[in-house]
Amino acid sequence: MALDGKESQGPVAMSLPASELAERLRSPAGFEVLSPLAGVACVHVELDEPLAWPQDVPPAPCPVIAVADAAPPMVDVAAPSEAAAAAVAEAVRANPIAAMALVRLLRHNETASVSDGLFAESLAYSALQHGAEFLRWLASRKARGKRASDEPDAPDVLLHRESDRLRVTLNRPHKRNAYSAGLRDALCEALALAVADDSIASVQLEGAGPCFSAGGDLDEFGEARDAAIAHASRMMRSAGVLLHRLRHRVTARLHGACIGAGIELPAFANRVIAREDAFFQLPEVGMGLIPGAGGTASMLPRIGRQRLAYMALSGARIDAATAHEWGLVDAIEAWR
Repeated sequence: MALDGKESQGPVAMSLPASELAERLRSPAGFEVLSPLAGVACVHVELDEPLAWPQDVPPAPCPVIAVADAAPPMVDVAAPSEAAAAAVAEAVRANPIAAMALVRLLRHNETASVSDGLFAESLAYSALQHGAEFLRWLASRKARGKRASDEPDAPDVLLHRESDRLRVTLNRPHKRNAYSAGLRDALCEALALAVADDSIASVQLEGAGPCFSAGGDLDEFGEARDAAIAHASRMMRSAGVLLHRLRHRVTARLHGACIGAGIELPAFANRVIAREDAFFQLPEVGMGLIPGAGGTASMLPRIGRQRLAYMALSGARIDAATAHEWGLVDAIEAWR
């Protein structure tokens, strides 16, 4: 896509030495070119030589990818291998606007408060809900059709109190605990109860059925018609905000699929325990969106900006052992 918004052959992945990237970014013209609006989806930077990033060089408009365990701050995505870096680049090319929004949001949230980070995440998410990339994904989903499912006559969230402990269980196992508006509302009510009651010393968050949560309920995607109202609604009722307020009292117990909101929300907890079968994934950029349940604020201090960008841009599935090594979960335990 060109700067005037007209379609071209699609944005490309550019490969540059770090020193040349710095020189290009110094120039306003060079800076403007490194954007999907000018045909560049991302830059794969070569880190063969150590580089002290000059203070007068702004970060790139597009994602910067490198193969490294620990990369310099100007890198957005630390990929574990050349093959992984190539996969990230292809994913970015497919949804370059969502990818650009994601990395720039993570740069902001790295130094922002959780409250400011959630606010910025909601603004970006709401804008992308009306973008061409998400609408394209939504049209492809509608073409496949929705699956019919009967909602059982059971609460979306179960509460069990024993002494000073409160167990909160996501209870839509027939939908793999998909994070619907109803489940969100019920979860917020449960967490608000704990916020209001100081006699509750600990909160255990878990999921019924085969997994903790497979993420947002896809059948509800695309229902927002007004970006401003969607943002205002997200700020008024947020399980992430409540979990952050309760964080020192919350332990999350995760198993099976923990996708999207299924890891973004529990990452707020003081302690996250995973079963060996747990796996973690952020698929939203592949839909033309970004994580929208608080993940750009909750997961960032746990695994860092570069690993979080890798997860979100690649959509890669992370197993429990890797999640433990990175600090996304605090322990791996066995239970039925």
